[in-house]
Amino acid sequence: MQQIIKGNLAGVYVQEPNGEPGTEQSIIVQGASGILFSKRDVYALQPAIYVNGVPIVPENPFAFDVQKYDYNRIGPSTNLLSQIDVSNIQSIAVIKDPYELAKLGPNATNGAIYITTKNAKSGQKDISINSYFGFAPAPKVNTVNGVYENSFRRPFYEKYGNQERFDAYAPYLRDSTNTAYFGPSNWNDSYYKNTPTYSADMGITGGNDRANFRFFGSGTKNAGNADDTNLNRYNVFFGINMAPFSWLTVSSNVNATRLDRTRNKSLRDRFAEQRYIPDLSTPLSPNKEIYNGFLDENKKNVDNNRVTTLGGNLTLSANINKLILSSSLMFDYNEGTRDYFTPSTLLDGVSYISNYFGYNQRLILNNTASYEFDFSEDSQLALEAGQIYQGDTYKYNYARAYNGPNDYVKLNKVNLSDLNATDFYVFRYIDKEVHNMLSFYGSAKYKYKSIVDFSAIVRRDGSSNGQPDSRWVTTPAFNINYNLKNQFLANYSFVNKLNIVGAWGRTVSPFLDDRYAAGPQYRSENGWYEEPTIPGYGPVLGINRPYDSGFIGYNIKMPIAERTSVSLDGTFFNNRINASISAYNRNNKNQVVGVPVPTETGYSLNYKSGLNINNKGLEFTLNGAIVENKNGFNWNSAINLSYNRNKVTSLPEGYKELINGDNRLEVGKSVGSFWLYNNEGIYNSESEIPAGLTFNGIPIKVGDPIWKDHNKDNRIDNNDKVQMGNRLPSFVGGWNNNFAFKNFDLNFNFIFATGNKAINQYEAKRYGFINREAGNDINSVREVSSWQSFDNEKNYPIYNPWSDVDPYRVDQDLFLENASYLKLRSLTLGYDMTQAAIFKKSDQPIRRLYLYVTAMNLLTITKFTGTDPELINFNGYYDGANLSIPKTVVVGFKLDL
Repeated sequence: MQQIIKGNLAGVYVQEPNGEPGTEQSIIVQGASGILFSKRDVYALQPAIYVNGVPIVPENPFAFDVQKYDYNRIGPSTNLLSQIDVSNIQSIAVIKDPYELAKLGPNATNGAIYITTKNAKSGQKDISINSYFGFAPAPKVNTVNGVYENSFRRPFYEKYGNQERFDAYAPYLRDSTNTAYFGPSNWNDSYYKNTPTYSADMGITGGNDRANFRFFGSGTKNAGNADDTNLNRYNVFFGINMAPFSWLTVSSNVNATRLDRTRNKSLRDRFAEQRYIPDLSTPLSPNKEIYNGFLDENKKNVDNNRVTTLGGNLTLSANINKLILSSSLMFDYNEGTRDYFTPSTLLDGVSYISNYFGYNQRLILNNTASYEFDFSEDSQLALEAGQIYQGDTYKYNYARAYNGPNDYVKLNKVNLSDLNATDFYVFRYIDKEVHNMLSFYGSAKYKYKSIVDFSAIVRRDGSSNGQPDSRWVTTPAFNINYNLKNQFLANYSFVNKLNIVGAWGRTVSPFLDDRYAAGPQYRSENGWYEEPTIPGYGPVLGINRPYDSGFIGYNIKMPIAERTSVSLDGTFFNNRINASISAYNRNNKNQVVGVPVPTETGYSLNYKSGLNINNKGLEFTLNGAIVENKNGFNWNSAINLSYNRNKVTSLPEGYKELINGDNRLEVGKSVGSFWLYNNEGIYNSESEIPAGLTFNGIPIKVGDPIWKDHNKDNRIDNNDKVQMGNRLPSFVGGWNNNFAFKNFDLNFNFIFATGNKAINQYEAKRYGFINREAGNDINSVREVSSWQSFDNEKNYPIYNPWSDVDPYRVDQDLFLENASYLKLRSLTLGYDMTQAAIFKKSDQPIRRLYLYVTAMNLLTITKFTGTDPELINFNGYYDGANLSIPKTVVVGFKLDL
């Protein structure tokens, strides 16, 4: 779903950091409304996704609390929006208007994506069949072996080497006769493959004016071209509308999906799950035969990932004169399981098992009553009142175990109650949260002639995740639509429609979990630095103060978002051209963030309200029929362009800056800014180094970087790091064109993003090979795909990699790159065979038969030196570990009977 949205909806930025099918992606509407310190933070920025009016329940990010690494979420970690089959979609719209968002309520505080599926229609009868088949071809890569690696390291040893350092040279690179590292580098033949991808679906619509239905079913295999990854989806949809009486309508639809994901076999993914980093000094071999031996050993692994979803609604609507009563019951449920096993041969003689089961469920009851008053032909007033109850439940069970009796015990053993403690060393985690929201609202819409529409709404929203004294918030909003065409331009035929719309609204943003509602609390945090999530000691659960995760007190209010927007939209020249421009201003207030506390308290942070973030922006869309010829050549084009400026406007307790690890929030700067040292070159001699200059207390020496001493105190430390760049783009958009000539058509779609920067962590680790191989960090893991070179590789200064200052550290602008890009996202050539003579003679006429060939991800234009500027993690770092987004070519048909 995110891939369909990307570049096609104004004001929407989609991050697709991984080309592996089914992996999680993120959507940001009109700028980031909160911090971006962790993956948990990214969850808090996502818009609400509505399918036929039902807001899909997301996964609660509380499972991140029991992870050692801020990496993949435990469990299947599958993108829940993969459940939506594009072939069954009628329309997709982004909701950004403050008044419309206020009508949707707290779920839509970060914006909303509204998806309407194809449904039953009065009097419509048809059968539709769609199918495609294609390939994700293996990419061409420049593979390398130990010769390349030795050539890369030689300048460092020539400049800074001594006998001790030569004696400690990487063992796997010493012997040039070792075919494992100096033989053929042909790992790519086993890693990258031409992989088939295919889909088939069928929809049936029938009935009459009093009762009609739609059935839809589909099966899809979405394949990647690397590491044998794929996603299988099976989808069933059923919708029905009935009118048992002229004044009563009953509508219902149900959608069910199963997602089976075959995940990668990367070392990083495995080590993150196992919470164990082995010796990294000897990487995987680039030789195909040896690498295949590793893959054969991986066949003993078990990694089953399954997600099941079920959602729908039942709506009763009664029209009694001008009174309309409506009642809806909406539900959404998803559950995920992951069974994982690693044999002892891949884990230093110790086997590993883990099992995850989690579910998320949402139940909504919505009742409304509306009445319309006609004061005159020119004046109408519509009133509406409503009540909404929403109940969300989140739960997971997770267990992991080590050192089983043998490699034959693989599945579900860790969750059995009769488990013998002598068989495994077991850790169990369990959590459940319930979140209830209750809302009441009243709205009015006044319409004068066909010139002015004024709408207003007042809501009273309550959330159980708020603290007892601040669980209820009043949120008003209004909207005014002024028809300039009817008022001033009625006699101008070239203007078909022209409206100016102004709106203001406030929405409340409930907390994602109940932690803040509890106030001061005890938690199960009994781990240590290397294993922070141990819940207890042996079989005994332990509780203590949340020293590591931070103190939570009182006076924490639920955050709110206040939006203002003005837009001008119109159609011109017999509706051939549509254009719109809008400006918006959003303030997200009273957000909670950790502030520093004295060390003697024992706490890492104290969470306080008071983080305010502002987003301003402009959005422009233009589409039209540039060439229109009924029997000849036609050209339709559409472009959208969005600009956003994000900045922190205030911090709790008057702070001007807050530091969290390698991140800093600073008033006046974007939440996406990097906090880095300025690199100005290299010290080549002692005479160049200022006397007494240190880096965090370590004397600077020859071969170390020249980092700018901003405060001129002859010490390089955190006080010399500055905010620069932005991990989020300033401009995003897309350009779509469709050319048609007789029965042929050609479509191409470009997407672009500019103004965003990225840290090339992959290169930082490559040049800092001494620290990487001596370290025991997940970011130092070297995948088999690292045995390749790139045409656009950048050369960095030859620093002393043995220096204690870590000259190739990642938090410096040496590795800050321009990550802007322009992509040819898709190219489609189609042919409409509907009017072919063979079908005209048929007794069963075909309404439509369309054949097409589509190619995806064909071209990328960028200055970024990594594989792909989209493969950037949430923190703006490119680590080179994620699978590339594959090119795909498919051939398909669409048949309507």
